[in-house]
Amino acid sequence: MAASVSPRRRAVEVQRRHRLSRSRDFDAVYRHGRSVSTRFLTLYWFAREEDGGEPRLGLSVPKKAVAGAVARNRIKRRLRELWRARLETLPPGRDYVLIVRPGLTEAAEERGADWLGERVDEVLRKAAI
Repeated sequence: MAASVSPRRRAVEVQRRHRLSRSRDFDAVYRHGRSVSTRFLTLYWFAREEDGGEPRLGLSVPKKAVAGAVARNRIKRRLRELWRARLETLPPGRDYVLIVRPGLTEAAEERGADWLGERVDEVLRKAAI
């Protein structure tokens, strides 16, 4: 009898498949990719050498931009959730790195999740993705 996997565990596995986690993956995106910046976010993207595959996201939240670890982890969770909602609109076979700039966390706390989603959409539009 096969062990059943809970829907929550399955969702976590799907999320990890869409993430950049190795330093060399981040380095490849920074070195060979293109970038655009808005007031609160910078987006780098790079087409992977292997064809297809689902888009992957790496997040960079510098201590200079967000001071406390709790706040850094909170903004990363919020951005991952917003990104997941946009996965179907992104071209396959690309890696992305989204960098948080100073002021985003405070503005997102004041203005809410919809505003944060608009900032993600803004950087994607600027990148013409």
